[in-house]
Amino acid sequence: MLLVIDVGNSNTVLGIYRNGRLEQNWRVGTDKYRTVDEYAMLIQDLFRLADIGFADLSDVIVSCVVPPMLNTLEGLCRQYFKLTPYVVGPGIKTGMPIQYDNPREVGADRIVNAVAAYEQCRCSLIVVDFGTATTFDVISADGSYQGGAIAPGVGISAEALFERASKLPRVEFSRPPQIIAKNTVNSMQAGIFFGYVGLVEGIVGRMKKDLPDSTQVIATGGLAAPIAEATDSIDRVEPFLTLEGLRILYERNRQ
Repeated sequence: MLLVIDVGNSNTVLGIYRNGRLEQNWRVGTDKYRTVDEYAMLIQDLFRLADIGFADLSDVIVSCVVPPMLNTLEGLCRQYFKLTPYVVGPGIKTGMPIQYDNPREVGADRIVNAVAAYEQCRCSLIVVDFGTATTFDVISADGSYQGGAIAPGVGISAEALFERASKLPRVEFSRPPQIIAKNTVNSMQAGIFFGYVGLVEGIVGRMKKDLPDSTQVIATGGLAAPIAEATDSIDRVEPFLTLEGLRILYERNRQ
């Protein structure tokens, strides 16, 4: 079994692959203050629910955008799994040229998403990832990473609105009944929800002006589905794009 781990700023997603197929996945909060032993207990509990043991693992690959977490996860793999993990970063074979001023600056998750999306489509692409930040990444038709854009994530913006505007409540991110809202909660939801729909449409539209007409747009991340339902700018949603990218990178590097 292959364990893939994607560490984001807010959440960490784990997946179990057997014979190239995703069998289990879990999402937990990212906590850089947890120790190796605490993560071992947490993962052991998750594995127990799926009748999986540490000894069942054959390899581990990690993508991490929270530097303090990397040492913790490497220690976890060596101490409890008895494995040396593959880590997405400098030195790993991606099979994708990175056309960035400094390729080391590109987040590991962005490269993983790009690899997975291009493997699926083999065409010009824009990948939109709705995470702590909302990222837009462009892959050319010949399979090179061209760069992209980074915007504040939905959660960051909603929390900032609640914290900085004294009379406004904290609201759930959801599509309101109508754009012209009749109460404060729906008004905030309308601004946040349709504001992000407009953000996606605006950035994707501007990017497409410099890209071939055949360019496809793939969305991933926890909020991808509701936003995709509200716009024609997204062609399809791939909720496990990052996990699939990690599997692909593992296959390219395990020899």
